[in-house]
Amino acid sequence: MGVFGRVLGIIVLVFVIFQFIPYGKEKTNPKVDKALEIKAPENVMKLFKRSCYDCHSNETKWPWWSYVAPASWSISDDVKGGRAALNFSIWNTYSPKKQQQEKIDIYRTVAGPMPLPQYTWLHKHTKLTKDEIKTIREWASNGKGFIKTSVRQ
Repeated sequence: MGVFGRVLGIIVLVFVIFQFIPYGKEKTNPKVDKALEIKAPENVMKLFKRSCYDCHSNETKWPWWSYVAPASWSISDDVKGGRAALNFSIWNTYSPKKQQQEKIDIYRTVAGPMPLPQYTWLHKHTKLTKDEIKTIREWASNGKGFIKTSVRQ
């Protein structure tokens, strides 16, 4: 066996060992109470469900590769972090002040880093068009089309 064969064997062995590491294996979707879910116009909800819900709700669709390490580690972290930052499934548990702050955050991030590039790379249909971004920003700004923001302290 040559050097290439040994290196390939080591890579395969490491990959197999990764599968036995329990981190990132817990793929759960807590029960959804529709009374707690965000209420928005149908066109906005369609965009949220298509481009945001996999990380920002309790309705994540777990693809087969989310069960294969090391991808499972990253995907689990993204969903866990996404739900912690904003969870559309429990929107109505947020205070009015928190809901308004979340709308400001949605307004800011929908035009930039969200959905995450590594997500849209594998889920091409989730990338938002300029018109879709405008639709979400219009909703987030309560129809004003802009939000005055201040620097957080």
